[in-house]
Amino acid sequence: MNVLVTGGAGYIGGHMVLALLDAGHKPIVFDNLSTGFRWSVPEGVPLVVGDIGDFELVLRTLQTYQIDAIAHFAAKLVVPESVTDPLGYYLNNTVKSRSLMAAAVAAGVKKFVFSSTAAVYGNTSDKPIGEDAPLAPLSPYGSSKQLTEVMLRDVAAAHDMRYVILRYFNVAGSDPAMRHGQSTANATHLIKVAIQTALGMRSHMEIFGSDYPTPDGTCIRDYIHVTDLIAAHMRALNHLDQGGESLVVNCGYGHGYSVSDVIETVRKVSGKPVEARFGPRRAGDPVTIVADSTRIRSRLGWQPRHDDLASIVDHSLRWESMLRERNLKL
Repeated sequence: MNVLVTGGAGYIGGHMVLALLDAGHKPIVFDNLSTGFRWSVPEGVPLVVGDIGDFELVLRTLQTYQIDAIAHFAAKLVVPESVTDPLGYYLNNTVKSRSLMAAAVAAGVKKFVFSSTAAVYGNTSDKPIGEDAPLAPLSPYGSSKQLTEVMLRDVAAAHDMRYVILRYFNVAGSDPAMRHGQSTANATHLIKVAIQTALGMRSHMEIFGSDYPTPDGTCIRDYIHVTDLIAAHMRALNHLDQGGESLVVNCGYGHGYSVSDVIETVRKVSGKPVEARFGPRRAGDPVTIVADSTRIRSRLGWQPRHDDLASIVDHSLRWESMLRERNLKL
């Protein structure tokens, strides 16, 4: 298949590019390089530098490369930033996704894999959370993704398109072969921040809230290795290619770790101290988010291979150490 990967020069999209190549497909990367890196696109993979809101450029790309399916990763994703810049998030994540879908309809692309988020659920009494739980996002980020899900559902119904929506829980780790990983300098991902602190790249890190109704007072999240997440995307793509119906699935392991658990694991794996200071809660942070992954396992046959927090941290640490060494040499 010829697959357009929006955001394919970024963290998660870049891993999708590798998986497509490994499976013998042809990825075409579409990225504005605002958070992605030109160097991360493998040699021989076409890179179109542009904005997914540019209808004419996207349409021309879909037609030129005879695209069979779209894997849509391009999005802004920092929850606190979305609270202070809601219009920016609705523009980037929702309005521009509308333009991408319009181009897909015009080009006759019938298969669409969408990178969504567990942030669409908000605070819920369901633990773990199933796909049929009420959607009540606490942040503009979550709302922007929910609106895009609704739009994709309606577009697909009107234009004979099929889709898989994957609701991510907390993504971490890197390619075990160290071909790709989280490379954004100012990333807010907990594991990356903790590792940078362990490596001395930050003097300390902050824990946002210590009074949540959890065993240690810090938020609990379901952390999924990026390689397992991308395996879910490949399952989704194959499902659509074989004529499967549209689906919404959670991507998580079904159990969670607190912020304090994660920091302690980074200390153990790295053998380094991690100075963590408690600060106030952040707006938009749910207390606990843990996936019910029954549907993706039963419907797509997904079986994770890296369900181990220490392994996730180890892969992240190795990648961050490589990045740091390279930057020191520059």
